[in-house]
Amino acid sequence: MARYTGPKTKISRIFGEPITGNGKWLTKNSNPPGMHGATRKRKTLGEYALQLREKQKAKYTYGLLEKQFRKTFDEAARRKGVTGENLIKLLEARLDNTVFRMGIAPSRQAARQLVSHKHVTVNGEVLNVPSYSCVPGDVIGLKDKSAANTAISANLRGKNAKFSWLDWSEAEVKGTFIAYPERESVPENIKEQLIVELYSK
Repeated sequence: MARYTGPKTKISRIFGEPITGNGKWLTKNSNPPGMHGATRKRKTLGEYALQLREKQKAKYTYGLLEKQFRKTFDEAARRKGVTGENLIKLLEARLDNTVFRMGIAPSRQAARQLVSHKHVTVNGEVLNVPSYSCVPGDVIGLKDKSAANTAISANLRGKNAKFSWLDWSEAEVKGTFIAYPERESVPENIKEQLIVELYSK
């Protein structure tokens, strides 16, 4: 299964944001990576560079590589509505992201591992495909054995109230994907229109 395995702090320093989850290292060293760090003179980014940077930010945020990200964009372009908003909706509907948003895992990387290791169920059936696209009505939870595992249950933190497109029952350790989120409800700092412009070239 393709995934990024490089240094996560370096990625966060490139963008100056904790896009890979933990931002504690940015307070210690927020300079861009490279031998010269903050002293290096950096040119003003051109139009293409800004568009490419935004695409890279989205890819690293949601943990996708290029081929998978392009397939998601193509699906967003085929759907009715605004392509950029459709892209964010599809990225948010990924199973690994939904597990993360529900508070079952502390990060998207941890959520991906839970799914891959067959701890997560969708509509009562074990599903180990992190890229599975949830649809409204899907019930996501943990296997009984997994829910009883202290290493997993210790990381359960519950759904953030601002994620209104998800429902979560702490007692049953399961939640429902109610609907695709509206763009203004998604907190990620991504300018999706730049990505649309990049792929439109």
